[in-house]
Amino acid sequence: MIEKLKNRKVVTIFVIALLLIACLIFLFWYMRKPSPDGPTGYSVSGPIYGVGTTDVSAGNNSLSDLGVGNVDINSVTGFTTDQNGDAGSTDIQDGAESSGDHLDVLSDISGNTEEVTPADDPLNTDPQTPSDPIDAYIASMTLHEKVCQMIIATPSSLTGERKPKSAGILLQNALSAYPVGGLIFDGGNISGSEQLKKFLSDAQSYSEIPLILTLDEEGGRVTRLQNTVGTTHIGPMYEYHDQGAGIAFTNAMVIAIDIKSYGFNMDLAPVADVWSNPANTVIGDRAYSTDYNEASELVSSAVLGFHSQGIPCCLKHFPGHGDSSEDSHYGAVYVYKPLADIKAEECLPFSAGINAGADCVMMGHLIVSELGDDPALFSQTLIQGVLRGELGFNGIVMTDSLQMKAMTDYYGVSDIAVRSVTAGCDILLMPSDVPFTVKAIEDGVAAGTISESRIDESVHRIIALKVKYGIMEL
Repeated sequence: MIEKLKNRKVVTIFVIALLLIACLIFLFWYMRKPSPDGPTGYSVSGPIYGVGTTDVSAGNNSLSDLGVGNVDINSVTGFTTDQNGDAGSTDIQDGAESSGDHLDVLSDISGNTEEVTPADDPLNTDPQTPSDPIDAYIASMTLHEKVCQMIIATPSSLTGERKPKSAGILLQNALSAYPVGGLIFDGGNISGSEQLKKFLSDAQSYSEIPLILTLDEEGGRVTRLQNTVGTTHIGPMYEYHDQGAGIAFTNAMVIAIDIKSYGFNMDLAPVADVWSNPANTVIGDRAYSTDYNEASELVSSAVLGFHSQGIPCCLKHFPGHGDSSEDSHYGAVYVYKPLADIKAEECLPFSAGINAGADCVMMGHLIVSELGDDPALFSQTLIQGVLRGELGFNGIVMTDSLQMKAMTDYYGVSDIAVRSVTAGCDILLMPSDVPFTVKAIEDGVAAGTISESRIDESVHRIIALKVKYGIMEL
């Protein structure tokens, strides 16, 4: 009897143990089971994969701005959410893959699942790999190459020759050492049609990164080709002011055809200044009109004329040189008109040209007295505030020639380079010393005065223009 009781006691203990184990297993399973309402108590905000802002919080568990509408967070399987402890900082890890690199399965809103390959998975995007081909190209460039792209130089400043008329070994070596973004030519570089074509063709062949090849071809007294190779005669723009938008378009189209035939791929025109001061001689009849509204109509038509032949163009000289009386070639130029009046009047043709698609705006060596004693190319107020902010210009901002006395008489090469780039200029036109200019900007980046991301912004605009107009391919 005693032996039977002992056996029965053992069996009872064994059964109780089994029941306890079963309860523990059930409890463990129940605690691991996901809530039908999804995880609560977490808040995640910020850009998701660069396509918008997502908010995941209690009672609002959705992923938005992925281009496919709202997706229920619970339909994404295999996710656990680990809060790091920092306020608002949440780490979402893939429960199916310990590396967190990709999702194996995504569920749609109805609960159906589909296989997602890593190549198609938006979560598989490497944040260090730019999706924009221009950004990818820039990421492959050295800082030196990027800074050089921000310069359009004269052949003379690269080779040391007075007025080179051919692209010889000196230019080839210079372009290898300083791969500038472009070259600008004037009458001193031209002796004949075939010579000019070969000069441009050879120069282009020497540059690993294709060059902007440009000139000042406005018509009238600012021309490089009419008096050297005999291109179509076009008079000063003011001469045509009363003939309407059609002639402004045609003149620009003809200039574009002529310069393109020699190998140029950009023109530093049209003049968007208004001849508002009769005493102004540096602009004068280079302007399209003495009337702000008429100039606006004609300048926008000229932009379309250049573009009709695939030639990018440049509005000049922001914020408006027409109401000045001095010449920045020979010294400082002040504009005493209030900034509000400048924006209401002088800026009208620039605004019209920008709306017509102008690719570039050239900053004049102008000092707006209301803003202090800094020239426009050093002014964040004018570049970032007025030009980019109020006029909505997203293209290239270029300086006027840095060899003018309005610059060289008052500022050093290094100061000009760093201050203009810091203010927002993308291209430095005709610096007197290319190596020193490049070094000044590189030193500015090294010192933290200029961020490399600021350099990248400018280079992106420059490469984008080259790609858009077929100057280079990616």
